[in-house]
Amino acid sequence: MDNWLEALPKADLHLHLDGCVKPATLLALAEARNYPLPAGRPEDLLPYMQVEDDCDSLKTYLDKFSFVLPLLQDAEALIRIAEEAVEQAAASNCLYIEARFAPALHTNGDLTVDGAIEAAIEGLRRGEAAFGVVARLIVICMRHHDEATNLSVIRAAVARHGRGVVAVDLAGDEASHPAERFRGTFAVAREAGIPITIHAGEAAGPFNVREAIASLGAIRIGHGVRLREDPELLALVRERQIPLELCPTSNIQTKAISAWDDYPIRSYYDAGLYLTVNTDNPTVSGTNMTRECEALATRFGFSRSELAGLMRGALQAAFAEPPVKEALLRRFDEQVGRLLTDETRED
Repeated sequence: MDNWLEALPKADLHLHLDGCVKPATLLALAEARNYPLPAGRPEDLLPYMQVEDDCDSLKTYLDKFSFVLPLLQDAEALIRIAEEAVEQAAASNCLYIEARFAPALHTNGDLTVDGAIEAAIEGLRRGEAAFGVVARLIVICMRHHDEATNLSVIRAAVARHGRGVVAVDLAGDEASHPAERFRGTFAVAREAGIPITIHAGEAAGPFNVREAIASLGAIRIGHGVRLREDPELLALVRERQIPLELCPTSNIQTKAISAWDDYPIRSYYDAGLYLTVNTDNPTVSGTNMTRECEALATRFGFSRSELAGLMRGALQAAFAEPPVKEALLRRFDEQVGRLLTDETRED
């Protein structure tokens, strides 16, 4: 792998906590809780946690999460996986991450929605202190949950906005639960002034992207790869410079796009869309930020300056507090400047 790609400072804006659990960590959590697992070695657990190349849909992809969720039902577990998410991001030289999770999925034990959010924030804070990666939390509502549950999630997130939480999101089975069903839920978020990003245009068509922007108040779009199916909407997204949180490896695995040859990232980039590149679920997808950058370079011919521009753009699109964002951009520019200087010396 190109050392330059490893050294490039990065930002990951679309990263699910329950999608980056390490097999060794799952084993440790299971042993401490006397929970039976089908294998006793990390390498033997991986097939239960990571998709194969023949993954046929988003629904199949999401099934991997049901394997780890039973062990993520207490504060200790959430703190640990959140801290380790930051550690893994640091290994790819990420300066900043926005980790996201659905707290209502972690309330099958003693945790409440509020307690789950507090645990995730604590883990991210510990990770930030230990590994130097600035880490913030996006709180997810699930499409299959009822309105009362999702409203409790929104209110808990709003209460912690600016104290670790930076935005709210909607995720889950997009094809079965279109975005229009959640207008009332996200009206509460808009009224409270918390930023909104919505999973849309992944497992269902661009109509969900339109709905997310026009009715739910999304100012970023999770995935959005199917935007090209609606040229008028694509033009609108380009005109407003609404960032797309693309996750190339995941988008191929979920069959949002059928194959790498058809992946629209180069055409979107050349058309002037605002793109960010992210991991989505490092363990489930078997990826990290350096590998995502490598895929762009080798498969789509992205140059080093284009990749650096994508990463800087991600920092600009971040939901972080303005002073934090300004400091991150300074760090980014300093690191890239050193990289370019070293490259010139080598030449």
